[in-house]
Amino acid sequence: MSLYHEYIKALKTSSPTLFLDLDNFHKNLYWAQQECGTKKIRLATKSLRSVEIIRRILKSHECFQGLMTYTLAESLWLRSEGFDDIIMGYPTTDLDDLKTLALDPKGITLMVDRVEHLILLESIASAHQSSFSICVDIDLSMDLPGVRFGVYRSSIHQEKQLRNFLEHLKGCSSLKLVGMMGYEAQIAGVMDESSPLIKSLKKLSLTQLKKRRAEMFRIIESYGHKLQIVNGGGTGSLKHTAHEDCVTEITIGSAFYAPALFDHYEDFKLSPALFFALPVVRMPTTDMVTILGGGYIASGELNPIKQPQVYLPHGLSYLKHEGFGEVQTPLKLTRNDKLSLGDLVILRHAKAGEICERFNQISLIEGGNLVGKCLTYRGEGKSFL
Repeated sequence: MSLYHEYIKALKTSSPTLFLDLDNFHKNLYWAQQECGTKKIRLATKSLRSVEIIRRILKSHECFQGLMTYTLAESLWLRSEGFDDIIMGYPTTDLDDLKTLALDPKGITLMVDRVEHLILLESIASAHQSSFSICVDIDLSMDLPGVRFGVYRSSIHQEKQLRNFLEHLKGCSSLKLVGMMGYEAQIAGVMDESSPLIKSLKKLSLTQLKKRRAEMFRIIESYGHKLQIVNGGGTGSLKHTAHEDCVTEITIGSAFYAPALFDHYEDFKLSPALFFALPVVRMPTTDMVTILGGGYIASGELNPIKQPQVYLPHGLSYLKHEGFGEVQTPLKLTRNDKLSLGDLVILRHAKAGEICERFNQISLIEGGNLVGKCLTYRGEGKSFL
């Protein structure tokens, strides 16, 4: 039986469906365990967006510890679900949720990278006679003449900026610096694409960012802060970051689902695990079918590679002048394709957790059988961005 027919037999539906191949999911878990060495792996929740999937990963191996979230509302909700080691991946200015956190700040660490963040958090914490744990985000992008190889995240790029931040922190009695994060997006999030230039830039940047991270760590400790957490990495840089001495943990998330963008990295290979299936609802010509929905475009730079990938059956292709539509997507058939109304076409999203915003649940397939279902954030009635 072909993989396509195995999936169709297991799903037993003609409705739009999000499903996880647990056999491939477990292969990706094992890959992460092997690559992280002695480091812990913190889970990026924005790439997972399912409480049950997060629990499954945390229970699977001791190397998986803690969460990195994307909003404070999400963090507070996950804490109410029993998670107690949460770092915000991004700063927040949500006054209502910060006041809620001040009433009970345990288990959540806030991300900061500017003096203004310190001023805001100190004012709220002190007003409630409380305290916040904070993590400072260090910019590890590489600036070259006329080129920025990396992303615009933290405002702390140089030693001078960090020292200014730490000097102000001396006057913030309600804030405790417990961690430092440096996300090497230019390594973790940039595909190789067989480009000699990209490969050369990555190699150069790896050398530079390791030195900068170690130096920033030394400066922070020289101010008397004993960091519990030094966080780095991403799926695309796991094997490199795992060898840095000062790093204690690495955040990954996309690796477990292995979305289509990760097919374009050369130094590691993952097993496609998360798919969505959409039914054929029209047959406008003898060599075309139209599926319901499909316009689930990944965030970031506008690029054809951010569109979904038709996975099974093999040979189907989308029309460049139409692309993937909100309510329908026409697909070109090859001579050997035989699809009827109600048949499912299986696709992959370019990124990981974003597709979970389109479905209420994830069907779980293992050994060719449907073994259960779990809710996405959306299925729990939660939408944070």
